[in-house]
Amino acid sequence: MNNETTYLCIGCPLGCRLEVEEDAAGAIVEVRGFACKRGKEYAIQEHTAPQRTVATTVAVRNSSWARLPVRSSAPVPKDAVVEICRRLHAVETTAPVQMGQVIVANVLGTGADMIATRDMPLA
Repeated sequence: MNNETTYLCIGCPLGCRLEVEEDAAGAIVEVRGFACKRGKEYAIQEHTAPQRTVATTVAVRNSSWARLPVRSSAPVPKDAVVEICRRLHAVETTAPVQMGQVIVANVLGTGADMIATRDMPLA
């Protein structure tokens, strides 16, 4: 018996309802419901190895603001997101910081860097 999983595509503004059918061994048999190539690719990726972009904050010293917004430079495995956020909670950087500056390189060995998403001048 085949198993079917549904996803809502975020690959483009259409928001297609995707259906991924897999056989008893876990192999994808068919992907349905996509209106563009990105939808099919998204469904396969989400079904086999879901990834997310992480956006959070880290502490910053010597600035008018206490927190610096950061994001991952690339999507990371979904199951690593909570641990990445937990580790970033302990990170502290010092102003000045420039937008795009790497705050944590290769976070948790994922290959993605955590980068500043705004300038943070000295206080």
